[in-house]
Amino acid sequence: MTTPVPTNSNNPWFAVSMGLVGVIVGYMLGTGSVATPSPSAPTPPSIPSAPSDAPEAPPAGDVKPVDAKVDHIRGNPKAKVSVIEYSDFECPFCSRNHPTMLQILETYGDDVNWVYRHYPLPFHANAQKAAEASECAAELGGNDAFWEMTDILMEKGVADPAQFAVHAKTVGLNEAKFTECLSSGKHAQRVTDDMTGGSAAGVNGTPGNIILNNETEDSRNVSGAQPFSAFKTVIDEMLK
Repeated sequence: MTTPVPTNSNNPWFAVSMGLVGVIVGYMLGTGSVATPSPSAPTPPSIPSAPSDAPEAPPAGDVKPVDAKVDHIRGNPKAKVSVIEYSDFECPFCSRNHPTMLQILETYGDDVNWVYRHYPLPFHANAQKAAEASECAAELGGNDAFWEMTDILMEKGVADPAQFAVHAKTVGLNEAKFTECLSSGKHAQRVTDDMTGGSAAGVNGTPGNIILNNETEDSRNVSGAQPFSAFKTVIDEMLK
């Protein structure tokens, strides 16, 4: 009668077998034979991951070219590079972005200009009228008046729309004509058109900054109130 060989862990052959399995697995792990992700091996398609070299400033969408006859341009109208800011006067991040735009102009001189386009967010109660107020300033006082009004609105805020006429007077505009312009709503469509163009370019929040090479039409999206260095990286590349 043959005695059955025990199959539990008390069997010495079982222990030896398990030991050999451990050695083999350990060897395979040590030599990389096991198919586990490693820095040098491609990531399996079933486990998607973001590429490590993803650009910080992705390409923008369909960017409307800068037009000196239509756009509000600060700096050299013929600059090689434009920083187009889609902005909202009631947005605190836009106020934070404002000094950075000024720093860009100061740093690059005639090589870079700043283009302001409207993007008033619907949950900001006074943003739409503030945008129209800046357009009335442009109508009555030209490009310089637009930028003076923009600086004031960014500095003082737009919590009290009654102050828009006061700001217009500070800029040197006729207060009565400004009030008439603002009440008419005649520039509301201009603001809407800016927003439509911004959305087509990939803007979905403010400030939506697009850096555009006016010669090659290469465009990059630098979204949000980014530090100066984030803009500098893209601008320097475009100026080469």
